[in-house]
Formats: sequence, C-alpha cells, structure tokens
Amino acid sequence: MTKKILCPTDGTDHGTVGVIHAAEVAKAAGFHLTIFTVNIALGGLRGPTTRQWTAEEVAKVLADAEATARRGGATDIGTIDVLAREAAPAIITYSEQNGYSHIIMGTGDKHDLKRIVLGSVAAEVAIRAHCTVTIAR
Repeated sequence: MTKKILCPTDGTDHGTVGVIHAAEVAKAAGFHLTIFTVNIALGGLRGPTTRQWTAEEVAKVLADAEATARRGGATDIGTIDVLAREAAPAIITYSEQNGYSHIIMGTGDKHDLKRIVLGSVAAEVAIRAHCTVTIAR
C-alpha cells in the first residue's frame, strides 16, 4: 500500500477543515500529504479558455493550506494544482494515476435542493474514487 494522502481544497472554510484533518492523519500515520487544487477551465468552445482563479489566487490557496497543514504537524507535504473542467473527475483521476491510498477533503453546507441542483464534489469523489475517502466536517 502506498502511503500518500491527497487533500483537495478550494481555500474555503470547509476546505480548511479537510486540510486540518488530513494533516492530523498524515502526522499520525507518517504519510506524505499532497494539497491539491483544481482550477476550473471556463469557456473555450468558440472562445478562449479562461481559468476560475488567477495564478496568484492558486498560489495563495496552496500556501495557506500548506501553512495550515504544517501547523497541524504534517511535515512531508507537497502541493499541486491542475486545470480541469470539473473538480471531482480531476481529483479522482489524479489520485488514481499517482497512487494515492487516501483522499481527505472537506465538504460545504449544501442542503436539499442546492445539493440536488449543484451536486457535491465530495459526494462524487466518495462514490467514484478507487481508494478510501474521508469527508471532514
């Protein structure tokens, strides 16, 4: 079994909860922790592809999450961002292709109709991932 945790985050409060939990698990188990963001690709069919976040925004999300993980005791930490159309498939594909044994992520406060209409990245990852998935609240 590989000893790697993937922790997707978007810089929100619920994403930070996932980072805190992932850092605790990484520290206790001695696992490598990768903090991961998905920069959503927008447009592109007949016009230019743009990104949801600027490079500076991505860098800040990753730096803040890494600092949080270090405060939580994790020491073996990497960061990565990818450009993709949808977050959940990007998380699942990256974790599978790179041999992660565990995905730990936060989830938002979507309830009822919002969840049905908008879906949930965490729920999709939990259903489709090849490895253990922990949803932190």
